[in-house]
Amino acid sequence: MAFRGMFDGFLRKNLRRHSLSSVTALAVRSMPTKLSSGGIAYGEVMPAIQNLHHWRYMSSPAMVSSTSQDVKETQAPTVALRDIYEKIYKSVDAKSTPPNAWLWSLIESCANKKDIDLLFQTLQNLRRFRLSALRINENFNSHLCQRVAEACARVGAFDYGLKALWKHNIYGLTPSIASAHYLLRHAKECNDHSLMERIMRILQKNGLPLQPGTADIVFSICYNANKWELISKYSRKFIKSGVKLHQSTFDIWMEFAVKRGDVASLWEIEKLRSNYTKNQTLSSTFSCAKGFLLEKKPENAAAVIHVLSQNLPEQKKSKFFKELQNLVLWPREAIKRQKGSQKEAHIALNKELSKMASILADKGIEMTLSSKGN
Repeated sequence: MAFRGMFDGFLRKNLRRHSLSSVTALAVRSMPTKLSSGGIAYGEVMPAIQNLHHWRYMSSPAMVSSTSQDVKETQAPTVALRDIYEKIYKSVDAKSTPPNAWLWSLIESCANKKDIDLLFQTLQNLRRFRLSALRINENFNSHLCQRVAEACARVGAFDYGLKALWKHNIYGLTPSIASAHYLLRHAKECNDHSLMERIMRILQKNGLPLQPGTADIVFSICYNANKWELISKYSRKFIKSGVKLHQSTFDIWMEFAVKRGDVASLWEIEKLRSNYTKNQTLSSTFSCAKGFLLEKKPENAAAVIHVLSQNLPEQKKSKFFKELQNLVLWPREAIKRQKGSQKEAHIALNKELSKMASILADKGIEMTLSSKGN
């Protein structure tokens, strides 16, 4: 009791100094404090008061009026977002739970990194209010976390976006793999494999389950960045986790292997793909055909293409013939990774392509072999 009285006196003194509300006082009083030989550990309570005082500070005119130099260095929160923030602050100050629509509007209004900073300050303080005033221990639902992650990706605030993926956070967010997908898609748009690796490490540390959609994005990033070692590393992780890869993921993986001229890896991937599904796609078929041509097996290449043409829907026929004609230009790209004389390799590969074209012609599938294209 003596300690409680000392603490209340200390609290009233600092509330007057910082002009904090009774709601803030309740939040501070609910925080754990420590005793030292001299009584209350001032250093433990004071940072909490100053942090909660942020609600007042962010709404003050001083926050808005900054020098031109400050504006150049950091963006100020947008006006629309500040208006929503102030409504939330006033609601909490009046010991009333803000409507959910206000928080959604706050998230949607984020237009720069300073807005995101203010959003996370709001989430942190709302969580404190829920804990202290409402005695609600549960986090916000995962859908809100997805919207927060989307906002972070939209404005490029990735440090905050990564914070939203931690299971134990001070913002009351409930992370999910769907939240991570927003950040991964932005990494794909920016061709940023380093950001992708950071996200994947956090997913692993927090035990968030990988999904087939995760593999789609990760494999695309690895392919676009030409990182074969990375795609090999993450393919093992996905398979070990029991993720059933999409056909589109196998298409990317197989195309990458044949692009490198790595026929051994191509057949390993094809064997794994056939365990998931027996149906070939347009992309996987032509990857296999290229693999057979590299092995000097034009009969096999023609056979897989012919089988596909027999089972192809009419609406995909135009794409089929486009891919077939792209094979004419492919040898020039394929020889770049082969050892020895590129000129000799080019001639040899064109011979195999001509043999395949002749076999296909006998089966009623015509392809134009242009000397200019070769």
